[in-house]
Amino acid sequence: MKIDLSGTTALVTGSTVGIGHAVAKKLALAGADIIVNGRSQSKVDAAIDLIGKEAPAAKVRGVAADVSTEDGCAKLVKSVPDVDILINNAGIFEPKPFFDIPDEDWMRFFEVNVMSGVRLSRAYMPGMLKRNWGRIVFISSESALMIPKEMIHYGMTKTAQLSISRGLAEMTKGTAVTVNSVMPGPTMSEGVETFVADLAKQNGQSVETAAANFIKEHRPSSLIQRFASVDEVANMVVYVSSREAAVTNGAALRAEGGLVQTIA
Repeated sequence: MKIDLSGTTALVTGSTVGIGHAVAKKLALAGADIIVNGRSQSKVDAAIDLIGKEAPAAKVRGVAADVSTEDGCAKLVKSVPDVDILINNAGIFEPKPFFDIPDEDWMRFFEVNVMSGVRLSRAYMPGMLKRNWGRIVFISSESALMIPKEMIHYGMTKTAQLSISRGLAEMTKGTAVTVNSVMPGPTMSEGVETFVADLAKQNGQSVETAAANFIKEHRPSSLIQRFASVDEVANMVVYVSSREAAVTNGAALRAEGGLVQTIA
């Protein structure tokens, strides 16, 4: 299968690093025009340069805007009034015991992880429906189904994304617009690399050993028994963003290495 997204414009929020950056790069390689987004102009510019080196034929531009705020989303939409593909990837995570999570953290996680996607979907989905083609993808997590006791506030936001994406998909009935979620599992993004490196240092281990031990101890149900790469997760996102994924709609697609043990 050759995925060709020529003639489409894709916006990937939080795409200066990690899974979002990998998704933006792979969408560019598939022919889409890319809008890179991040909070810092310098990081946006650096991400555009990196994508340009790997996909020199791609059209890539960026908008620095904080999508965790109403004003930031409005700034982004004003700069980019229409897109064909919206990847709601911007998100944060932080391990913290439940009894130590203040109200402010609950609201901050909800604004970043949930409301960014709500606001941008509300802005861009009407145009997709009018043109009768579009793709919206929420980057959720296996934590939506297996709520981590060390990050209950994070798990809450990931479950909310599944509900929102399914509800929006119901609004696409009879059209060529689709709305789906992708659920990565443990993925070796930049933040996770730092986390694993710290574990390795604390335990006097190599990074490879620390990573393997983390999966065995904290994610023992994983079938692949390793962290995924950001590119491996991005492959799923690119597929569901494609014309070939026309009959995949309202789905919560797993890219978590078989960690979730239920079949539904």
